[in-house]
Amino acid sequence: MNADFAAAEKKTLSRRVKKFLSADHRYVFLGTSALAYFAFALLQGAPSRYSFLAVPALDLAANAVLGAWFVFAAAALVTKLTHWAPERYAATWACTDRMRKIEKTCAYIVWALVALVVLDRAVLGFVAMAQDAAAAPTAPDGFVESAIYMMAASQSMYVRGISTTIELAVFGTVIAFFLALLMVFLRIQTPNRKDNDFVKFLKIVGSGFASLYSTVVRGTPMMVQGLIIYTGGFLAFKSTGMTTTEVTHVWTTFIAGLVIISLNSTAYIMEALRGGIEAVDPGQTEAARSLGLSQWQAMTKVVFPQGVRNAIPALSNEVVINIKDSSVLSVVGVFDLMFATTSVVGIYYKQMPAYILAALIYLLLTYVATRLLARLSRALTAKAPEAVPSSN
Repeated sequence: MNADFAAAEKKTLSRRVKKFLSADHRYVFLGTSALAYFAFALLQGAPSRYSFLAVPALDLAANAVLGAWFVFAAAALVTKLTHWAPERYAATWACTDRMRKIEKTCAYIVWALVALVVLDRAVLGFVAMAQDAAAAPTAPDGFVESAIYMMAASQSMYVRGISTTIELAVFGTVIAFFLALLMVFLRIQTPNRKDNDFVKFLKIVGSGFASLYSTVVRGTPMMVQGLIIYTGGFLAFKSTGMTTTEVTHVWTTFIAGLVIISLNSTAYIMEALRGGIEAVDPGQTEAARSLGLSQWQAMTKVVFPQGVRNAIPALSNEVVINIKDSSVLSVVGVFDLMFATTSVVGIYYKQMPAYILAALIYLLLTYVATRLLARLSRALTAKAPEAVPSSN
């Protein structure tokens, strides 16, 4: 079955390629000339030690092909300018069927040459530059070179920071999900006429507490929450008679960061679950009750599974959000990616390359997480997340 599916996908891709190559594309001269100029500019730069176009004969041939295309495109441009009216231009040599085929073939040749030039000058040149920067005895002066040097020299710090960021985002979201289940259960409680006074009191208090928790957490920055939770936890352990050293062994920065991100995400996941539950048709509850299920059974077996399914996109986004928002935990000493970045800045005194590098790593992490979670959402037949909002 999988082999048949792979064969069908391969055949579909082959048909798409053939259709693209045989199609008539607009702006052939303009688009191809822009690519050709880009490749021509790259060829004027110094080749790297891995360059395969540095041979004089190949370099001359590449420049000759690009130059011939420029002449061809210039002739077509002059023809267009002298025959500006569409009906007049359509009668020129540039619009004949045979010439269109020649234009298309020449354009594909130029595109292939541009790809080779980009590989030779840009890709292989970057590889050579990266190797030289990583092996440099001191931090280079160039922006990109210094970023590569710092990452190579401090790779253990970056690996530790990235792994901590991923662990906090994943485990924090999982813990927050189970806490949110409890909180959303309290949040949706409404007193019934059949409830006695004590049960009504518990439902009102539980719903009010969940609502207040959501309002406070979502209305304050996670950085402030982190400082309060970390300091409060430290003082709580300290009040038991433990020394500072003993407290730091129990209330570690990682555990504190995990508590902070879990409690923060609980409020957002709770609201996502509540929205998913409220999106379920009330007729589902009525149908379940009519079949003899209690209110609790109708909620847990009918309404709640559908609500979780509706909330999957928001739950997936929360993982991505936590990857980014975990950066504020560096204020309490959590050795995440941001803490590693600030440590590297303190060593080499090169702020901008280090911060740009951190931004690129965060971007890569969130992109990979978004793609993986989108596949999970499609597998669960839920709408895939489209945006990556920030909870702060």
